[in-house]
Amino acid sequence: MEQILRPIYQERASQPNTLGVILVEKREKVSQITDTFDSVLLILAKDANQSVFTKHYTFDDKKAAMHTVTEKQLRKWLLLGTNRKVVDWIFYGRIMFDRNDFVHDLKTELKDFPFYGRKVKMGIEFAKLIRRYLEGKVFFEQKNYMDAYNHIVESLHHLARLAVFENGMHPEVTVWSQVKVMEPSIYKLYEELLSSDESIYKRLELLFLASEFMIHSRTKDGSRHILEVMRQKEHWNIQELHEQEELRNYSVDLEVFIEFLVERGHIHIERVQTKSDKIFHRYYKVEQDEVTDS
Repeated sequence: MEQILRPIYQERASQPNTLGVILVEKREKVSQITDTFDSVLLILAKDANQSVFTKHYTFDDKKAAMHTVTEKQLRKWLLLGTNRKVVDWIFYGRIMFDRNDFVHDLKTELKDFPFYGRKVKMGIEFAKLIRRYLEGKVFFEQKNYMDAYNHIVESLHHLARLAVFENGMHPEVTVWSQVKVMEPSIYKLYEELLSSDESIYKRLELLFLASEFMIHSRTKDGSRHILEVMRQKEHWNIQELHEQEELRNYSVDLEVFIEFLVERGHIHIERVQTKSDKIFHRYYKVEQDEVTDS
């Protein structure tokens, strides 16, 4: 199959804008890693008019996909974890072309996983966990058990990914296989939710109690990034927080996360007078001793 695809990737490799070419081949009969394709070509480009450009090919009874991705888009996927397959592709794919060791250095960077990058990813994942957990708890209290179940499953997925980050690794598509080895207590919770003979009420009750404990024990590390960013200024309004370059990555989860940290006493409210005697601007601040050392 490589010989058939060679003219395609060699053409891309000859272009000065191409940083690397990775070939990923299907490992199982039905492979989620390759989206059911027999082969995937990942073309990494310095820049392009489109951040992602895809082509499909067919030959004999085989099919292949080619994805051309800019370095900026790749970095975004790796930071936000919105395309987990790309981590597998980089780790397990075959390097067919590598300009100035770009792919080799990228793999080394992912393996080493610098603490700063891990800290940002943990913050983003923790914020997602908080939103799902809090929304699920509201559904549970309203006795909307199926909606609560959906949210607690999602929160456990975020907890699982967070645990993988804590262990200095990147979540793969088969994240529960990783968690089963790294954090068996989290895996056990997931298993209990799915296979327990208890009523859905009892299962959810147990999961929310256990999740509360696990969230509490991870708040220090999960909030480290946002608190360090907020220490850069004396106080912030909410729009400034949304526009701060690093905090933009928290997206729709930012405000829920901030309120969670306000309730936990890590972020403090500062009231600033408006033109009205009865209404105040709500500013947010972090005391110096609220930020843990890196």
